[in-house]
Amino acid sequence: MMLQIDSIRTFYGETQALFDVSLQVSAGEVVALLGATGAGKTTTLRSILGLTPARQGTIRFDGRDVTRQSTHAIAQAGVAWVPEERRVVPSLTVRRNLTIAEKRTKFRHWTIGECCEIFTALEYLLERDSENLSGGEMQMVAISRALLGSPGLVLMDEPSQGLAPKVVQDVMRTVQRLKNEGVSVLLVEQHVNAALDVADKVVVLDHGTVVHQGAAAELRNDAALRSRLLGS
Repeated sequence: MMLQIDSIRTFYGETQALFDVSLQVSAGEVVALLGATGAGKTTTLRSILGLTPARQGTIRFDGRDVTRQSTHAIAQAGVAWVPEERRVVPSLTVRRNLTIAEKRTKFRHWTIGECCEIFTALEYLLERDSENLSGGEMQMVAISRALLGSPGLVLMDEPSQGLAPKVVQDVMRTVQRLKNEGVSVLLVEQHVNAALDVADKVVVLDHGTVVHQGAAAELRNDAALRSRLLGS
C-alpha cells in the first residue's frame, strides 16, 4: 500500500474541513478524488503533504507514518505535488525550474530527457524564461518537476484546469504513463469523465466526508449513480 489514510480530521483554525476521511492508494494505482467545489479534495492533498496537518487520524506513506512529519520530510520520502496553481518560478528558465527539483529517492529516477519524451514540446522550452509560458506549457513543467523528484506517489490537483482539450488529453496520457511505470497517483480533477477513464478507483467527497468509494468503471458505467454523486 503506497498511501493509507485512516479517519483523518483536518481543521482550518476552528473550522473542521475533513471528517474521518479514509482512503487507500496501492502501488501503481490511480485513484480519482472527486466532489464539488469545497468538498475537501484539496484539503485532503494538503493534509497528506503536511501543509494543513490532520489533527486526528493517521496518514501512512509506503508503510511509514507521516502524519506528524514536515512537508519537506514527506517530499524527501517520495511524495510529489502538482499544485493547481502550478507554481512555476517565473524568474527562472524552464531548465532551471526542473533541475532544482531533481532528487533521488528509493523510487524510480526520472530524467529531463524522459520528461521531454513524455511532453515532446518541452525540449524546445528548456531555455525559455518561465514567465513567458502558456498555461499548458506551465503544466508540462509542473508535472515534469514532480517526476524529477523520483516520486512513489504523485498528488495532482486539478491538472487540466484552464487547458485546451488537446492538452487535457496529453495530461491524462501522462497519468496513464505513470501508472504503467508503477507510480501511484491521487488525482483531483474537474473533468469527471477524463478522470474516470484513467482511474482504477474513485473516492467521492461531500462537505469533507467520504460518501462513495469503489471501482472507477462502476461510476463510469452507471449514469444514475454518477448523477446522484456528482451531478454529471
